[in-house]
Amino acid sequence: MSFTPLHDRVLVRRIEGDETTKGGLIIPDTAKEKPQEGEVVSVGAGGRRENGERIPTDVKSGDRILFGKWSGSEIELDGEDLVIMKESDILGVIA
Repeated sequence: MSFTPLHDRVLVRRIEGDETTKGGLIIPDTAKEKPQEGEVVSVGAGGRRENGERIPTDVKSGDRILFGKWSGSEIELDGEDLVIMKESDILGVIA
């Protein structure tokens, strides 16, 4: 994929959750919520301060992250559904 986000934006691939409950019930697609966990695909160079100095990003490609339910914009690249969001929409990195 040849896409690089600009500034402090991050390109994320959603990680699908389990399709069954702990009790063994299968959850249909219509009842599932969109996952709030993802893998960082690509990261922009970072924002800029007022003096022009670059602010480095805290995440890197390959990181597993948690983000807000309504964060980002959904896009399709090379037939794959991805989410592009600002770094500030990321809640944390999963170790």
